[in-house]
Parts: sequence; structure tokens; C-alpha cells
Amino acid sequence: MGKMRVPEDAYYGAQTARAIENFPISGWRFPRSFIRVLGLIKKHAAAVNGDLGLLPRTMAETIMAAAQEVTDGKWDEQFIVDIFQTGSGTSTNMNANEVIAHRAEELLGGKTRVHPNDHVNRGQSSNDVIPTALHMAAFATMRQTLVPALSLLESDLHKKAEEWREIIKIGRTHLQDATPLRLGQEFGGFSSQVSHGLERLVSMERHLAELALGGTAVGTGINTHAEFARRTIAAIAQETGLPFREAENHFEAQSGRDAAVELSGALKTIAVSLIKIANDIRLLGSGPRLGLGELKLPATQPGSSIMPGKVNPVMCEMLVQVCCQVIGNDTAITFAGASGHLQLNAMIPVIAHNLLQSLELLARATEVFAQRCVRGLQPNVAKLDQNVEQSLALATALVPKIGYDAATAIAKEAERTSRSVRAVAKELSGLDEKTLDQLLDPEHQVAPTP
Repeated sequence: MGKMRVPEDAYYGAQTARAIENFPISGWRFPRSFIRVLGLIKKHAAAVNGDLGLLPRTMAETIMAAAQEVTDGKWDEQFIVDIFQTGSGTSTNMNANEVIAHRAEELLGGKTRVHPNDHVNRGQSSNDVIPTALHMAAFATMRQTLVPALSLLESDLHKKAEEWREIIKIGRTHLQDATPLRLGQEFGGFSSQVSHGLERLVSMERHLAELALGGTAVGTGINTHAEFARRTIAAIAQETGLPFREAENHFEAQSGRDAAVELSGALKTIAVSLIKIANDIRLLGSGPRLGLGELKLPATQPGSSIMPGKVNPVMCEMLVQVCCQVIGNDTAITFAGASGHLQLNAMIPVIAHNLLQSLELLARATEVFAQRCVRGLQPNVAKLDQNVEQSLALATALVPKIGYDAATAIAKEAERTSRSVRAVAKELSGLDEKTLDQLLDPEHQVAPTP
């Protein structure tokens, strides 16, 4: 394709330079998590190729050393190809091959030619390396970053549920007053939502652990040794401590991105749960005087540039915005996953960008929300008690004794006269005061304390 100008101090080569010229699109790059696993793949591929006699031992060891530097982040500034590039990620695979080859030559004193394709990319194709890197980066980020963050939030919510197990409050359905429940039960529901999200992530592991490495161009494994993939993946699994294994079917592993779509769907579900939790907390803390005002949210910063003393639920707002981004990312991933054709899905860079961003955003936002919002929440007990006593829904407990119609009449009269259900029931129910006190005691209207 002709000559390419490459900066003198660059470790990449002509193919990377051509990609930089071809794709000046967004300025977005593959994240550290992706570059890290690319280095791991190249390192262990060189080791296995050396063991199989496909590379000279010294060259294999030198490629391994250079690839380790990529894994460690030493050459991140050399990975400058835009996300919006060839859909197979070939430009980024070649970026890695060229950087590692150049650095390996440097380590060898410039006396031995290390070829990016023949040596660093030996037994590989962009079509199996890039999907492999996607699965590895997503799996590692999920297990090592997102799962701990969600576990932290689940634990903090559970602690609040236990701490507030005796506090009774009014429930609400359709944003209208409903029968009482315990504040601890409400937060136990939040905790359970997060716990269910964690279970969904665990169920993703089996498919994410399958790696496409070994399929090369179209899944047949052309130009690779029969033992290459199995041995390389085993070494990667041993180093990372993650249960990676060779794909059961290489044609599926390269032509479809279903595991990434599945994980993104789970992240979307988690985002929906977190939006519910964050919105409920900021509703319960609204006011503080003229809203629901049942929770006191921690004050993290001034809420207005004009209104003195105003404090906003900024941590809830931050989390909801992150979750909106995750839901949007899922739309892009879903469409990209559905856009594979024949033996390759050629939308991998945009899938990787959005999926890894979702994982990292959710992890960081969840951790900050737990630390800077949930832990500092306090109940407004006086407001909670007042709301329970004034609720018309207390009349529900009268139904078994006086019937639905009579209980409805009491509730409507209480609303019309702005009196409590208890006061009106004393006049209209025909029940003695002891029975009324038992029926209208909020303790008898909630589930027993666990």
C-alpha cells in the first residue's frame, strides 16, 4: 500500500500509523483493562510457541518480556488507534504486535529482526485475539471490580435493614399512602435487588470464560498448532486465577458476540435496580420539610448557587445518570451484537468500548454511592411516626371486623374532616376502644420482626 511515515520515537509501525491516519474519529482508545490482557495473550502465546519449537527460545523469551511491559502499562501511550476502526479490531491487534516486536528488537540489542506478524502474532489472528481480549477484560473487570463494589453496596443496605428493623413507616403504592411496613423491610428489599444482580453476574461467568483463541481466521484454526490454544489459555488462566478455557465451538466464538450481549443485559438490569434504589432514597429524603422527609440524606456539598442552605441528593443523581449511560451502552451493544455476518462479528471495538465502560462506571458509581450516601442515611423517626398515624390506609386493618364498605366510609370521613382514622373509627366503627387499639396498632399491620 506504499510507504508510511512513522514518528522516529514511536514503537508502533506502519500498520498502526495507517490506522491513525484512516480513523481520526473520536479520540477514544481501548482502556487499560483491554491493553493489559492483550499483553497477557501475546506473552503466553510466545511462551507456548517457544515450547512448541515454533519460535527460537531467545526470541520467545524476549517477546514475553516486551509483552509483559505492555501488560504492566509501560507502553500505553503507544496504543493510540481509535475505537472506531476496522470492526475486527485488526488495527489494535497490529498495534500490539508492532509495539511488542519493536521493543523486543530493542531488548535484543537491535541485532535480531522480530516480525510483528511472523513472530509476535504467530498462531493467531485478529479474529480470535480481539474476541479473546474482550472476554478476558470483561470477565476480569466484572469479577475484580464490579462484584466487590456491588457486594459493598449490598452489605451497607443490609446493615441499614438490620439497624432499622424496628422502625415502622407508611408504605406507598402508586405513589399513594398504603399500609405500614418496617423501614428495615424496605431497605431489605433494596439489599435483595442488589443481591439478585450479583447472582446474575455469577451466571455470566460460564460463557465469558470461553475464549476464541485458536480459531484464527474463520474458526478452523488454520496456521496454528493443534496444542497452541489449549496450552496458551491454560497458562493465562493460571496467571490470572480466572477459569478461562478454550471455546467449545470456535465458529460460534468468532461469528457471534452473544456472551457480551448477555453480560450487557445483566448490567442493564442492575442499572434498572440501582435507579429504583437511588430514586426511592431521594424521594424518601425529599423536602426536607415540605416533602416526604422520612430519611435524612448526608450533606455532601451545597445544592444551589442561589438558595442558601439547600442540599441536593447529588449522590442519587450521580448514580441515576451513570445507570442511564449503562442502559444506552446496552442499546449500542445489542445492535452491534446483532450485526455479525457469516464467520465474524465486525463490531467488536464498539462492543468492547461500551461494555468495559459500563462495567467500570457501575463499579465506581456503586462504590461511591455506598460510601457517600447509604452509610450516612438517618431516619427521621418523628416524621415516620407522624405519617403512620395520619395515614388513611390504617383503615385497611378494620376490614376483617366491619367490612370493606364501612372501612371505606371511615377513611373518606377522615380525609374529609382532616382527622385521623383512629378518631373517626371511635365514632363510626361500633368497635370498643381496646379492639380499635389492637387493630390500628401498626405493629400488628406489618410482618413479624425476623
